[in-house]
Amino acid sequence: MTYTGDVQVGGPADVRELPALTISKLAVGPFDNNAYLLRCTETGEGLLIDAAADSDRLLALIADQPIRAVVTTHQHGDHWQALEQVIRVTGAQVVAHPLDAPALPVPVDRTVEHGDTITVGAVSLEVIHLRGHTPGSIALLYDGGEAGHHLFTGDSLFPGGVGNTNQDPERFTQLYNDVVERIFERLPDGTWVYPGHGKDTTLRAERPALPEWKARGW
Repeated sequence: MTYTGDVQVGGPADVRELPALTISKLAVGPFDNNAYLLRCTETGEGLLIDAAADSDRLLALIADQPIRAVVTTHQHGDHWQALEQVIRVTGAQVVAHPLDAPALPVPVDRTVEHGDTITVGAVSLEVIHLRGHTPGSIALLYDGGEAGHHLFTGDSLFPGGVGNTNQDPERFTQLYNDVVERIFERLPDGTWVYPGHGKDTTLRAERPALPEWKARGW
């Protein structure tokens, strides 16, 4: 089966198998959040991005294989409704940016800043701080070499635009500038984007619209 990233709440996960990493995308909860289980193919160790909701379904996806950590991309409640239960069952480390960590329902074991590295087995993920949607929103970048770049953006970048900044011009400018400088000016067009809600996209598909996003202010 070819991975598309098109998942529905209540439906099965969509699974992408890269040489060093398996990515499972699952839609959960009333806000149609995406949760991503990353698993190192060499060691079997896993990492969950956003324990958003439906803890039973997330734990079934994790199954009996260990996960090293749960990374919460930002502080909004729809992205951590299942966090406490998943941590209780798995014993995984809780990871978030320090500016958003106090809003989470459990203590954060590790805070990460822009440029830090998170490992899952033999695989490394780079933390990219994208300010504006929330103060501590982060994305995670996997550089798979010949397998391409894979970017998990939370609610900071979607098909069709950047994340919600509540019509605040300063917050929009900050988020837009971070997305342009830290993602579009740095990463290749083939970079696959895995957002916090909805369908996936690529930088190639979104890059032509950057001037439009800037002009409209959202």
